[in-house]
Amino acid sequence: MTLQLSQRVLDLGDQAERQLREQFDRIDAIAKENTARVLAAFQKHRVAEAYFAGTTGYGYDDLGRDKLDEIYADLFGTEAALVRLQFVNGTHAITAALFGALKAGDVLVSAVGAPYDTLLGAIGVVNKGPGSLKDYGVEYRQVDLLDDKPDLEGMARAVADPKVKAVLIQRSKGYSTRSSLSVAEIGEMCRVIKQANPNVSILVDNCYGEFVETLEPTHVGADLCVGSLIKNPGGGLAPTGGYIAGRKDLVEGAAMRLTAPGIGGECGCTLGQNRLLYQGLFLAPHTVAQAVKTAVFAAGVMELLGYETEPHSHDIRHDIIQMIHMREPEALKRFCKGIQFGAPVDSYVTPEPWDMPGYDSQVIMAAGAFIQGASIELSADAPMREPYTVYLQGGLTFESGRLGVLLAVQELLGGGEA
Repeated sequence: MTLQLSQRVLDLGDQAERQLREQFDRIDAIAKENTARVLAAFQKHRVAEAYFAGTTGYGYDDLGRDKLDEIYADLFGTEAALVRLQFVNGTHAITAALFGALKAGDVLVSAVGAPYDTLLGAIGVVNKGPGSLKDYGVEYRQVDLLDDKPDLEGMARAVADPKVKAVLIQRSKGYSTRSSLSVAEIGEMCRVIKQANPNVSILVDNCYGEFVETLEPTHVGADLCVGSLIKNPGGGLAPTGGYIAGRKDLVEGAAMRLTAPGIGGECGCTLGQNRLLYQGLFLAPHTVAQAVKTAVFAAGVMELLGYETEPHSHDIRHDIIQMIHMREPEALKRFCKGIQFGAPVDSYVTPEPWDMPGYDSQVIMAAGAFIQGASIELSADAPMREPYTVYLQGGLTFESGRLGVLLAVQELLGGGEA
């Protein structure tokens, strides 16, 4: 059996790839620099076979787990880090970080409009069940975008209130239409926020952004970075988990929330998974580059077909997400069907919109992955609402990501003959 791609679709792919050589060279250069950083960290911390052994039960004295914390802290330029399988997803890790940084009477400010849909329930903006920050007496405010860009003056005014103790910056666009933030932009936001309120803690939702640039937000003024291991830093091998890296007191606060006061990061067995976490991190710079190339390629092909994309295929990237405005629901469904068909797992399944927990509208998701929900593997998802924008991300190898995109295009074109 071979993949039946029409000549028209193959020619579109070749044309797009020829036009993107400069972009690919730029992405490869970033991967080389980040790979050198990761290798240097592994060597500095004398990673050994013994660190791959797992623990059970309480997980006391798990040398591999504790050493991985040190490596993450080194890579993010921070005092401490917490890398744990016990984080069920990025939302869980971010929520633990927020609870660790805030207490009753404090104010949380979201700096770039509303955060990702799944965090709205954790904050208490919408009622998704008991236990939100709002339930515990934390007030929430947000600085809306100005002309679809961060409002620096608005941020300065919002955080000047001494009751504001934490500011959340979401690096990726999520399901909004704004551009994802560069590390340089986050650095400027940190400067403005700290100037207005030196005592505030700045927390960055770093999901989808790790290793896309050569610096992370904690290198430019953020107090904490948080993310998921089944996205960029897991390299496609981490089976679950999340990380928090930053100021020691904030990391400890999050650890106490993850487990319990007095236990913090001392417990948390690894069940033999340390090898995958180390190997995934080692592969992450390369794997992320493959995902970025896939996103750039998808943009290039869709632009040739007349679709609007963000970012444009020639724009410098700050995360792995590619937006494509499909304009109408049936085109969106066909595109996702093609991405699913291009997956190595569950390729025979047809994705349909459904009421996904944590979201306010139906969501369609194409994700035939080795790790359930792993966004570093090729996937496409979208809320079923105007302008019917699909959010594509991932690709463990560019070669497979390229094929997935071409199969989606063929499905969109009605078999490639339209």
